[in-house]
Amino acid sequence: MKAGGTAEVEPTTASIRYAGIKRGLFYYLRRDWQLYALLLIPLSFVLLFKYAPMSGLMLAFKEYKIAKGFWGSEWVGLEVFQELFAKPEFFKAVRNTLLLNVLDLLFSFTMPIVLALLLNEIRGTLFKRVNQTLLYLPHFLSWVIIGAIAYQLLGEGSGMINNLIEQMGGDRIPFLQKDTNWLFSYLAIGVWYSMGWGTIIYLAAITGVNPELYEAATMDGAGRLRKMWNVTIPSIRMTIITLLILSLGNVMGGSFERIIGLANKATTEFTTTIPVLVYRWGIESGDFSRATALGLFQAVIGLILVVIADRIAKKLGEDGLF
Repeated sequence: MKAGGTAEVEPTTASIRYAGIKRGLFYYLRRDWQLYALLLIPLSFVLLFKYAPMSGLMLAFKEYKIAKGFWGSEWVGLEVFQELFAKPEFFKAVRNTLLLNVLDLLFSFTMPIVLALLLNEIRGTLFKRVNQTLLYLPHFLSWVIIGAIAYQLLGEGSGMINNLIEQMGGDRIPFLQKDTNWLFSYLAIGVWYSMGWGTIIYLAAITGVNPELYEAATMDGAGRLRKMWNVTIPSIRMTIITLLILSLGNVMGGSFERIIGLANKATTEFTTTIPVLVYRWGIESGDFSRATALGLFQAVIGLILVVIADRIAKKLGEDGLF
């Protein structure tokens, strides 16, 4: 009771929530304005370079003419897509993109998991750190440098490996000068380039595994391989599925720099992919409408694959991304 005989009313949860909402907009902005100011930098980057360019997708539905400009060009609806699907280069690009990315997914996605499991079993700290550093280094090199190194090592005319093979009495192998050999070299170089960096996430996930699980497995007589299969892999399964879903979104994409860095005039069967075709049509030929339509097609298919993979993961009992 208060002095005047009136009862003191306890604040309800609703009133507390209302008061928090009422003062939250300005109170927290004034209190944490430094943090919100820092947030403006990445937010501006996303708005400027991710969302603002989306207005350019209208070119896929216009017959774009530079003289008429972006807004003055004539709307043609789906005619650009009809012309796109009638091009023989389109089907070749889709085939090569799916082939390279599916094969790359099989090898470049699984190798970091295997490598992380092997590195986790190394007991020597110094040896483990040296190997991790050596395996991470290729990720910090551009594909221009990787391509130059590849031709210095695998070139048919003066490649170091072919020179060694010839000195041992063998015949020179066109690793990068024949379409089939180029495909295998492309996959092998991609695995070497990405497997070290990909292990970082899996090693971080492995460090979060409960040590008591390993102790229980040891008490049951499990060896190292059995611990990997029954303890480590199930414990990082959610991480594997999450990265797999994200990787599926890039199945219709691929690396433009990687193709250009390893391509040559002698091997043209597998080098025409969707990113390369977008570059040829948009930058080299100036057909911006067709290039935009192809890029939009690629993005939509990638989004559909991610959503399907997420639904499948949820049906299998995982959390998924959405």
